[in-house]
Amino acid sequence: MLVDDHTSFRLPLAIVLGREPDLEVVAEAGSLAEARALLGREDLEIDVALVDLNLPDGSGVDLIGDLRKARPGTATLVLSAHSDPVQLALAIEAGAMGTAHKSASPLEVVESLRRLHAGEQLLSLQEITKAIRLVSRERQEDHEAQLAIERLTSREREVLQSLAEGLSDQEIAERLYVGVGTVRTHLRSLLLKLHVQSRLQALVFAVRHGLVEIRR
Repeated sequence: MLVDDHTSFRLPLAIVLGREPDLEVVAEAGSLAEARALLGREDLEIDVALVDLNLPDGSGVDLIGDLRKARPGTATLVLSAHSDPVQLALAIEAGAMGTAHKSASPLEVVESLRRLHAGEQLLSLQEITKAIRLVSRERQEDHEAQLAIERLTSREREVLQSLAEGLSDQEIAERLYVGVGTVRTHLRSLLLKLHVQSRLQALVFAVRHGLVEIRR
């Protein structure tokens, strides 16, 4: 089964795989929803799934988890144009048995499929351990970030949003009907709570965790 939202990539790959005497493309999907619908078909036998992580309606990581539950005998190969270590680590944790970049040659992809179908493990124990540790570290950081966010007052959140809109200290003071000194006090407080050193770092943190809305 091929799961990739780029038809210009998926169709040529399906043609190449279909030419191999021992391979057959039994299903194709361009979104998470389409792939999940295919999992519900009892008449569809899937030995190996090639899954892109960046789908228009969700993450391929979620599909890998669904595959593992619904069809535990199906091996999954992640095929992605991106090499985000966190996303790849999440995919491995979810049950992916191998990863390949979209720049890999068709012959390399075919070889990986055959090895997976033969029961080989494409990932070393070291790679799996590294992925699990990376995911654990990311989750710990997210947990600590959430605790920091919960410590922010509503006024400090307003100051952050004003910063995201490019307002100066004076403009923030006028918006909130407070003095400039009060604004700077709020800024010092939120920097301390978020464990960052500058306003720019605070904005990066806020955008990453959805604390502010970037308005055009």
